[in-house]
Formats: sequence, structure tokens, C-alpha cells
Amino acid sequence: MSGHLKVVASNTPPVKHDHLDLVLSNDKVLRLNDTRRFGAVLWQAKGEVHPLLAALGPEPLTEDFSAQTLIDACAKRSAAIKLVLMDNKVVVGIGNIYANEALFKAGILPTAPANTVSPDKLALLSTVVKETLAAAIVQGGTTLKDFSQADGKPGYFKQQLLVYGRGNQPCLQCQQPLSEIKLGQRTTVYCSLCQR
Repeated sequence: MSGHLKVVASNTPPVKHDHLDLVLSNDKVLRLNDTRRFGAVLWQAKGEVHPLLAALGPEPLTEDFSAQTLIDACAKRSAAIKLVLMDNKVVVGIGNIYANEALFKAGILPTAPANTVSPDKLALLSTVVKETLAAAIVQGGTTLKDFSQADGKPGYFKQQLLVYGRGNQPCLQCQQPLSEIKLGQRTTVYCSLCQR
């Protein structure tokens, strides 16, 4: 979210919000700085799965996250598709920004009950999620406030956002003003004409 890891010399004094140093064999330190304290450091023995990670869904950029995975996850869920997409038990790592963007690209209304979205639309959504995340990685992520890459530079995916952060601005496809609501206590921006 907003924390970051950096490699520093072992004699570098910690600053505010530095929470953990892992001392490396080369006289360097891997340092965790996390202003908002959303991060966690978990240890597990080789070959074991940490209990807090055991119930997590697949990584979205792996073959384990497929059209069928998403179709199966949505089949019995009446929650809004955006909330299902952001549920870490379904798939990990799809945050608010990328859920907004993927749903727009797939033409799916974020408030639609997950079990009412057609299998074809869910298949498209699984593909679009992968494309959106891959594009964001190439751009170094999305810097809105304090996010930075490991080298301290901002992420540039913000310049490619189609809906997130653009509430009440014209849709880039149809020029209709984009709607902005709260869904699951998160800002949700969508086009009521392009997303059904």
C-alpha cells in the first residue's frame, strides 16, 4: 500500500516509521518503512504455509487465476462484483484502483451482483485484470500520494487511469460524466453507459 523496503548500509540510522531491519551478509540492511502500518512481516519454515496466508486466493498473474477460477468464485456470491474481485480469498493483490480500472475495461458495472455477471464477462474480466496489473507493473505502479518504487521513483500508471480518481469527469469512451460512489467503504468510479 504505502510502505516500502529499501537496502541501506548497516550503519544508516533509522528514521520515523522504520519498523524492521533484516541484516544481510554483505553489511547491508533490508529496512521496512511503513507510515500507515498496513504491512506485516511473517516468517514460515521452508515447505510450510503460514496460517495467515493459508486461505488466500491465487496470485492474479499466475495460471492459478483463470476465467474458471473467477467464474467458480462468483457462482454463489451475491456481493457486488467489485467487492468479490477485491476479496483476497478469491484472488490476492487486486486493490481498489486496479479493480476500478479492470471493471471499466471489461464493461462490468461494479455494483452488479457477482452471481449475475455472465461467464463470458467474467472470462473477459480475468484477462483484463492480468493486462491491467501487467501494465501497471511496467509503469512502476500508481503513485497518488506517497507510493514509490524500490528506487524511490514514483509509479507512472496514474497517467493511464481511465476511471479511478476521475469522478464526475467525462468518460474517455462516451463523454458521459463518470459516477462516483462508495462501495465497501472504497471510492468506486464507473461509467453508467459503458458498464452494465
